[in-house]
Amino acid sequence: MARQHFDMLDFKILKMLSSNARKPFLEIARETNVSGAAIHQRIQKLTSSGIIKGFETIIDPASVGYETCAYIGFILQDSSKFNEVVQLLKDIPEVVDCHFTTGSYDIFAKIFARNNEHLLEVIHQISLGAVGRTETLISFKEVLKRPIPIQAENFD
Repeated sequence: MARQHFDMLDFKILKMLSSNARKPFLEIARETNVSGAAIHQRIQKLTSSGIIKGFETIIDPASVGYETCAYIGFILQDSSKFNEVVQLLKDIPEVVDCHFTTGSYDIFAKIFARNNEHLLEVIHQISLGAVGRTETLISFKEVLKRPIPIQAENFD
């Protein structure tokens, strides 16, 4: 996607929504001294242009039974099977993130499992066919997660 051009109102809106996606439009309007209708239109524009990809509810995985978080690097036997492996990963609900990467791995994925035994089942499910080898890193604890920085110098 080509870099979009923003003004300072877009910047303020994105900064507020990145820290609290549930912030009411009227509150954003008050804080920016703009009408609620104008904020609504701007947010629709930012969404329809693909800048805002959506709004999400973040659920604590452990609270719903997913105690193990792991990152798996995939080394493919045959790089022409990339799409086949990606489709396999899409079909496994425990895979929550997947990236095409440079470096040691062809694909790098984040997986949540109920426990280590369940993680092993998921890894075996993935390790069929075109996957030559995997390397698994288990996360003991997430210590930092934040949205990308929304900085004024990135705006017109």
